[in-house]
Amino acid sequence: MVPTDPQFLYMILVLPSLFGLTLVGDGLNKVMHEESNGFISIFFGLIFIVVVIFAYLFFSTYLSQKT
Repeated sequence: MVPTDPQFLYMILVLPSLFGLTLVGDGLNKVMHEESNGFISIFFGLIFIVVVIFAYLFFSTYLSQKT
């Protein structure tokens, strides 16, 4: 699997990032409606997006060195 393949980008980057953005959006919605646990969703969404970025960087450098 080459890191520039569209399948690789969808699996590692796009789909998990959309999940993280959904968590952030849900958290913002909860904050706008003055619910107390909205900040938790925002926090976990941002952490999830950061983990996805680090995983992408790790796998892209690891796979590019192997091929």
